[in-house]
Amino acid sequence: MSDSYRDLIVWQKAMSLVVSIYRSTAEYPREERFGLTAQTRGSAVSIPSNIAEGHGRLGRREWEQFLGYARGSLLELETQVILGKRLQFLDDATASGLLARTAEIGSMLNGLLASIARRQPRKSFSLQRPKTRDETSRPTENQPIPKESRDD
Repeated sequence: MSDSYRDLIVWQKAMSLVVSIYRSTAEYPREERFGLTAQTRGSAVSIPSNIAEGHGRLGRREWEQFLGYARGSLLELETQVILGKRLQFLDDATASGLLARTAEIGSMLNGLLASIARRQPRKSFSLQRPKTRDETSRPTENQPIPKESRDD
């Protein structure tokens, strides 16, 4: 795994998509400033943000969870781009280009999720104290007591 989320190509492409979304939504009607414009931009920003946050988490499950959030935000963004096209805020070429990029990022997220699922789990931070030697060497109920420890 890379040392930084910034090394992940999916994060880099998601960041580039955010810039394109900001430029595309700049042309939306002024009355949509707090409506579809804000929602579309928020969804776009959420994609690389969740990739970054998940990468910084301690456990594999958390990493997968945040990649799932990124994928959900990506699908939300696709819906908002389609809506922008239907409302004629985006022309066909712009909407098609944005949707092609969301499809590519979606495939990359799915591949990253599959890759993480195949890996060994990351070491998780634990608040439990390590067991002492005495605690780890005591026989359990089903373990026979060594001959030298018996009283017979």
